[in-house]
Amino acid sequence: MRQFGLIGKSLTHSFSENYFNNKFLALGLKDVQYNLLSINNLNELRDKILENPSLIGLNVTIPFKIDVLDYIDELDETAKTIGAVNTLKIKRHDNKINIKGYNTDYLGFSDSIKLLDYKIPKKALILGTGGASRAVAYTLKLFNIDFLFVSRQQRNETTINYNNLTKNILSHYTLIINTTPLGMYPDTESFPDIPFQYLSKKHLLFDLVYNPEETVLLQKALQQNAYICNGLNMLYAQAEYSWKIWNDETL
Repeated sequence: MRQFGLIGKSLTHSFSENYFNNKFLALGLKDVQYNLLSINNLNELRDKILENPSLIGLNVTIPFKIDVLDYIDELDETAKTIGAVNTLKIKRHDNKINIKGYNTDYLGFSDSIKLLDYKIPKKALILGTGGASRAVAYTLKLFNIDFLFVSRQQRNETTINYNNLTKNILSHYTLIINTTPLGMYPDTESFPDIPFQYLSKKHLLFDLVYNPEETVLLQKALQQNAYICNGLNMLYAQAEYSWKIWNDETL
């Protein structure tokens, strides 16, 4: 039996378990499982792995994508540059475990951007400063897209407050990417506090949230004739890249 899973604090929103288990059925794999492994603290990570001797791969979600770096043994070079991890590969030898971290979020986001039937703007606002925002920022650099982070608390050269989102800023930064969990099931009524009245058909709103498929953020953007995209394609793409990592014996 080979076992994979997802670790995070609250996993009721996740589609990963169904996605992978349906994938295993389609591939005719009967000795493979994917489970949701809710943990409150990363101190539980190694215990969870030791309790499940067939566990060889994990995805990592909110709020652990940055803090997990302190709990792993190795780090892929790209994940090191990004500063966040969403995929773990577990190797066992002589009753010891080795955990290596990777980032497939940036690959999933990159693939999703390429699929859009829309000219990608050259200036972007990244809503949030968590682990997913770091993967998005890394991808935007690859696309030569200038960006600013938007946060409720931080403010420096690269991060502004939501209160600083003026009409002038939104007229220049027309790609807006939500990397926060606001609007995600079950808290579906929440949304980032941006001035929607300044949005127009030249704006692209990309919400990494995929459950629900159309968040309040996207609904409000749509009312201003903006182009919208949710995080479903990104979820599927990053999952497939995780699967490749888990099955590549050279990594």
